[in-house]
Amino acid sequence: MRAILDDVIIRRGSFQLEASGTFSEGVHLVTGPVGSGKSTLALALEGALLPVAGRIGEEGIRSRILSLPFPEYHITGDTLAGEAASWGLLPASVLKTAGLSGRGGEDVLRCSQGELKRLVLSCILAWEWDLLILDEPYSSLDCAWKESFSRRLGERREGITIIFTHEDEILPRVDELWEIQAGRLVSLGRVPEAIRRWSRPPRYIRAALDKGIIPENITPGDVRDALCRTPG
Repeated sequence: MRAILDDVIIRRGSFQLEASGTFSEGVHLVTGPVGSGKSTLALALEGALLPVAGRIGEEGIRSRILSLPFPEYHITGDTLAGEAASWGLLPASVLKTAGLSGRGGEDVLRCSQGELKRLVLSCILAWEWDLLILDEPYSSLDCAWKESFSRRLGERREGITIIFTHEDEILPRVDELWEIQAGRLVSLGRVPEAIRRWSRPPRYIRAALDKGIIPENITPGDVRDALCRTPG
């Protein structure tokens, strides 16, 4: 299973993004500052935005979904239970996973954005996708739910998972790191070797790198373990 970017150029208004590389099976993290082109690339990989040059190819991908930054873009049901059912899922199970048990009859418009985000992500992760594209999945989540969501993502090994985010506090275990730098997608390689090439790592990773320590992966727990194993 692969998603292939072959000398792709994507434009949105005056903005242009260049991208080449291959996303294979595993978990990929694409970082970059706000406005760098993460959402543009996510839309192109999903097929909602066509490149003006180059080719986006695929091998073995039969199912896909793009999780948008704002959960209300996904909502089609009137109630929380109705929304879960619209995904073909058992509402009680999904609501429990989302921390919303007993609230199935509530109007979705009366829920907070964080509650809707938990519901939508729970619905998405209830299915197996060959290509799962997540654009700013941590937005609207508190720290506890970021950690819970990160654990679930880190356990996903079937298919291709691509996470686009500028989150810098809580991240999942990943297989490969990418950055968008000056309008161009850059492959940093596989973790952990790629960590040393990360130009804008979260502060907790930068603190380890400044001490010459390369953690096994990029979660706060990985960094703590690496620091604890280092004498002195």
